Amino acid sequence: MTAVGRTAKEKAMRVVSWNINSLRKRLERLLHWLGETKPAVVCLQETKCNDEQFPVAALREAGYHAVFHGQKSYNGVAILATTEPHAVRIGLCDQVDDPQARVIAATIGELQVYSIYAPNGQAVGSTAYAYKMEWYNRLARCLRAQESGLERVLVCGDFNVAPNDEDVHDPALWRGAIMCSEEERAAFRALCGAGLSDTLRLLHPEPGLFSWWDYRMLAFPKNRGLRIDAILAGKDLAAKCTAAGIDREMRKGKEPSDHAPVWADFGS
Repeated sequence: MTAVGRTAKEKAMRVVSWNINSLRKRLERLLHWLGETKPAVVCLQETKCNDEQFPVAALREAGYHAVFHGQKSYNGVAILATTEPHAVRIGLCDQVDDPQARVIAATIGELQVYSIYAPNGQAVGSTAYAYKMEWYNRLARCLRAQESGLERVLVCGDFNVAPNDEDVHDPALWRGAIMCSEEERAAFRALCGAGLSDTLRLLHPEPGLFSWWDYRMLAFPKNRGLRIDAILAGKDLAAKCTAAGIDREMRKGKEPSDHAPVWADFGS
């Protein structure tokens, strides 16, 4: 695995978040990658399949339990783990009737893990943008309401926000645009302010580390990307984060997702 600053100990627990951009289309790639890297937990986004189509058997054969919340052709989230997840919750805690499959949470061992796929928002000021901002408010409220606190919580996913200028290949070009507007960045900061840490930035403050590249205009070869995927960790876990990075190799090859997996290792 190509990684940024990897210093993980052999026994560290690896957690990965990956917007796979169609699970069925990239299942073979996923299974090969799982066999090579063997992470303990994988949060997937944009699975783009109904629950009936989810490849439970293939993943079980690969050594992974799966919980999932799907939707035909759009959205979809899942959590894969070598330890069976329990206390699974679909959607946000507020019980709002939302047809978009964007959140799943489960307890894995002593961890509370969320896989989230934040709305894109389309354009600043649009109806979709207003939905995105309200969705972020709902997520923040649910996290703050966690009875057990956030110390051992992981929120993994495609946040559809580049948190700072360091997360953008051309800050001047993107300033104020969707995924880089101040309101979106403030919403992301509010999650961190609730007691979560951006694991990559705990160890790597440098610019030029991206997780998404447009398919067009040779964006990936030119590294014209954004960092919009992240693993946010509660206080106890953040203190045990030994390494973090972005697996750029998975953005290469035939028909890749437009996102690369992001990962973090946690010591005991």
